[in-house]
Amino acid sequence: MKKEKRHAIISQIISENSIATQDQLLNILQEQGIKVTQATISRDIRDMHITKSPDFNGKLRFVVYHQDDRNPIQKLLDNAQIVGLSITQVQFINVIKTIKGSGNAFGATIDELKFPEVIGTIAGLDSVIVISKDEADAKKVYDVLSDYINAKELEPL
Repeated sequence: MKKEKRHAIISQIISENSIATQDQLLNILQEQGIKVTQATISRDIRDMHITKSPDFNGKLRFVVYHQDDRNPIQKLLDNAQIVGLSITQVQFINVIKTIKGSGNAFGATIDELKFPEVIGTIAGLDSVIVISKDEADAKKVYDVLSDYINAKELEPL
């Protein structure tokens, strides 16, 4: 099966089902008679920009990350206001805490912009680490995002 057709089928499966793992996706594809390996599924997930996001019940599920028509910088700032909880600069790194389930998508938004001040990001369920080459570049990233991230008092565990 051609990759484009498989991607269309995967997109449809993800939009119609609550899929949380690659194994679940692989099983559904196999039930539909589509022979595919775990490695192929992993590549498809990467190529299709599939991330995990909470559904209405707070359960994490796969979603296809779609680009939108907003100016990329405006998209980043809008997302920072919506999902950003706090930002802390530690030397050449910025640590951004997000609402649960939003770290990966927010990290992808930062990566998409290819800022010269950002070497790379590492994202998790509720945080993004933004790595810069030096403190000056990290400060520029902090200055741009800190005005848009709602720094709230974090509740102790």
